[in-house]
Amino acid sequence: MIQLPYVEPVFRPPSEARSLILQITIGCSWNNCTFCDMYTQPQKLFRFKSLEEIQRELASVAKTGVHIRRIFLADGDAMTLSFRRLRLIMEAINRYLPGVQRVSSYCLPRNLKNITTAELAKLNELGLTLFYVGCESGDNLVLKRVNKGENFDSSLAALEKIKAAGAKSSVMILNGMGGKRYSKQHAVNSARLMNQAQPEYLSTLVVSFPGGMERYQQGFRGEFEPLDKNGLFQEMYWLLDTLELENTIFRSDHASNYLILKGTLNKDKPRLLETVRAALNRPDTVPLRQEWMRGL
Repeated sequence: MIQLPYVEPVFRPPSEARSLILQITIGCSWNNCTFCDMYTQPQKLFRFKSLEEIQRELASVAKTGVHIRRIFLADGDAMTLSFRRLRLIMEAINRYLPGVQRVSSYCLPRNLKNITTAELAKLNELGLTLFYVGCESGDNLVLKRVNKGENFDSSLAALEKIKAAGAKSSVMILNGMGGKRYSKQHAVNSARLMNQAQPEYLSTLVVSFPGGMERYQQGFRGEFEPLDKNGLFQEMYWLLDTLELENTIFRSDHASNYLILKGTLNKDKPRLLETVRAALNRPDTVPLRQEWMRGL
């Protein structure tokens, strides 16, 4: 049995459910997004683990004899580390767990500014091949309102660098992030960003406020009105209708979503649009998650 000294809580993408979570940083170096409460606890103050700590954890995993195929580098900001440190960590992973087939990480766009394409390609060669990039939106006004610290151009630059390095990106867009007032521009500009970036994977989650929306409202100057189901479906329709993707695996099946959508874009675009139209106009014909099923 694998037991590592995690600083809780630990988060990972849904697709990393079977991966070993290797915590190489604690918390998030930015930690100012008004929609995110993941790293606000005192014990999650941002810091990084020493290489010696990480090597001890890898050695302990190796001793268990468990075959590890995939590793996810936690916490939310592993890519803020220098190329040299990331390279040493990847070399340690390959040394202790040579059977690992894929290593992945969350990635803030700003964290790639100080890593060259050649350095990113080296990390890809060592096995760090997938980056989960929370773009959240392609609309600069919405991004400013939520204090993301990114914009359309910075997100695009990061996604293009990942692709140029031979790695893959999995992008997340937050459905409902702009509220009623900015819903359409949020959807359309998010699609424009994806059209230029052509990520390998794209997913949507519904913005939620388990701790209340007081902090979120501050950025919107009190004008934020959350979308109801129909508003979320309409925004999804605008997003899908504007997307022009060549071969992107699309998922909108996170627990926060009322409507489950899966397909490859743009191949499955007509089918997905028809499903959203049915949710808007004939909701009794489409299976929707009940409210109690949307636990996060």
